[in-house]
Amino acid sequence: MGTHFRGTPEEVRALDTYIKLYRAAESVSARINAHLADYGLTVSQFGVLEAIYHLGPQHQAVLADKILKTTGNLTHVIDHLERDGYVLRQRSSDDRRLIYVHLTDAGRALVETVLPPHVAGVLAAFDCLTPDEQATLARLCKQVGLGDEDT
Repeated sequence: MGTHFRGTPEEVRALDTYIKLYRAAESVSARINAHLADYGLTVSQFGVLEAIYHLGPQHQAVLADKILKTTGNLTHVIDHLERDGYVLRQRSSDDRRLIYVHLTDAGRALVETVLPPHVAGVLAAFDCLTPDEQATLARLCKQVGLGDEDT
């Protein structure tokens, strides 16, 4: 279903496109991330674990940028991961203002358990598109996300 807004053709087209993009993103996200509850994880918690797993220890501001959360929200997310034994915080010896988040052995084991079904879910979600369509969609999403028509 598109917009019920009665405006110019440009307004209606843009609103229809936005609605479709938003609904598609919500639907795909729900399908891909549904399994995280089986492991007691939220999307944000998994995002933190995955980022540290792939990139190594990160300080909280960098993690917040990577998973598109505020630093305040991220503190809450990390508190829960630390409580559950998946991460630990360590103050930087070079700059005491920075706190780095590290994976524990339990956190690494959890990511290695959760990641394969997660990747399979992503593959399944995009299986309805050809490789060329996936590349086009990725390019268009980046273009819209950056707000730059030359991307």
